[in-house]
Amino acid sequence: MRDAPAGRPAELARSLAAIGDRIAAACGAAGRDPAEITLIAVTKTYPALDVLALAALGLTDFGENRDQEAAPKAAAVSAAGQPVTWHFIGQLQTNKANSVAGYADFVHSVDRVRLVRSLGAAARAAARDLTCLVQVSLDPADADGGAPVTGRVPQARGGVPPAMLAQVAAAIEAEEGLTLGGLMAVAPLGADPRAAFAPLRRLSAAVRAVNPSATLVSAGMSGDLEAAVACGATHLRIGTALLGDRRPPVL
Repeated sequence: MRDAPAGRPAELARSLAAIGDRIAAACGAAGRDPAEITLIAVTKTYPALDVLALAALGLTDFGENRDQEAAPKAAAVSAAGQPVTWHFIGQLQTNKANSVAGYADFVHSVDRVRLVRSLGAAARAAARDLTCLVQVSLDPADADGGAPVTGRVPQARGGVPPAMLAQVAAAIEAEEGLTLGGLMAVAPLGADPRAAFAPLRRLSAAVRAVNPSATLVSAGMSGDLEAAVACGATHLRIGTALLGDRRPPVL
């Protein structure tokens, strides 16, 4: 594997420090300990070299949205001898479950029972345990119910309606090879993130009613991490603010 471009590690170090400052300030404003927050670097469209550079800076958690990019990138990082934790955070088709189960440690975007079953079978076949989060919709239109979760929920940002959250959580809890980790949410496009994230603690309680250990709350991205921290997020998914504007995939 070739070396990173000159200056890239220093650039990433500056960005990582700036994100750390933002997280610390957000935690201070919310009366929280920054140690409660896990930073996930979303390396979508960025090469394995950036993963290795960030890992050398002490970052351990990395997120990807597309299996066709994530699988070879994870393999390249593994071949370089660098242990990292991979989070699959994008919408996932059931036919990709076997591939994702081969490298991901966490799947944040579980949004239907059929996917739970596919991931469980894939995890067992790979002799691995996957921690799964239920992706819940924060769209106001879904607040009082919605479509059954046996099929894909037709929402632009993804996720099950809150009324269906416990059903999918219980399916994960019952599936051998899977561990129920908590919930994941994305603020709707154009919404005030503080208002969008306001239900997170209540929704997290619904998941913890299925398993009290399922305390993870994955919410917040580059533009809204402060609102997410204020509303109880434990895991932040940061891409642009850490790695820069998106570029075509280079593995």
